[in-house]
Amino acid sequence: MSLFQILMIVMSAFFSLKVYQHIQTLEDEKPEKDDSSRHGFSLFDSQTLAIKADEAFEKGDLKKAFALLDEANVKDPNNAEILGKLGYISAKEERDNEAISYYQEALYIEQNNDIFHNALASLYRKSGEFTQAEEHYKKALQIDAAYEVTYYNYANLLVDMQRFREAFAMYEKALEINPELSEAKTEMDKIKEKI
Repeated sequence: MSLFQILMIVMSAFFSLKVYQHIQTLEDEKPEKDDSSRHGFSLFDSQTLAIKADEAFEKGDLKKAFALLDEANVKDPNNAEILGKLGYISAKEERDNEAISYYQEALYIEQNNDIFHNALASLYRKSGEFTQAEEHYKKALQIDAAYEVTYYNYANLLVDMQRFREAFAMYEKALEINPELSEAKTEMDKIKEKI
C-alpha cells in the first residue's frame, strides 16, 4: 500500500469520525421551544389557561395561577370571570389595591354579579372605607337577596360602624336563610347588650 493510499484511508476515517460526532450532537440537542413561549405567551386559549390556573391554585401555587390568569386576561380582556379570579388571588396575597382594581374591571363588564360586589365590599371594609363597602353590600343584596353570606358580612360591617341594632337584624336575616350559620348566632350574642 502506498503512502498516498494510507493517507486517504486516514483522512477518510477522520472525516467519518467528524460526521459521526456531528450527527451525535444533532440527536442530543433539545428541541427548541415555540416562538410564543420565548415571548412569555403560550399557544393556549384563554379558557385553557383559566383551567390550568384553577389546577395550579388547587395545588397552592398562587404565583403560577396568577401568571396563567394574567396571560388569559391579555388574550381575553373582557372576561369578567378571569378578572374576578385575578382579584381573588391578589386579595389572598394581600395586594388589596390591585384586587380592588380587578374587581372593579370585572363589575364594569358584569354589573350584576353579587360575588364581585361582596368581594369589593370586604376589601373596602378591610381598608376602613365603610361607606363604599356598604354601597357594595346593598348592591349585592339587590342582586341576590337570598345569600346569607352577604347579610352576615354586611352585619359585620355594621358592627364596625357601631350600628348594632341594624347589625343584629342582618344576623337574624342570615340565620333565617341558613339556620346552620353558627357564626351569625355567635356574633349576635356578642352585640346583644349593645342594642
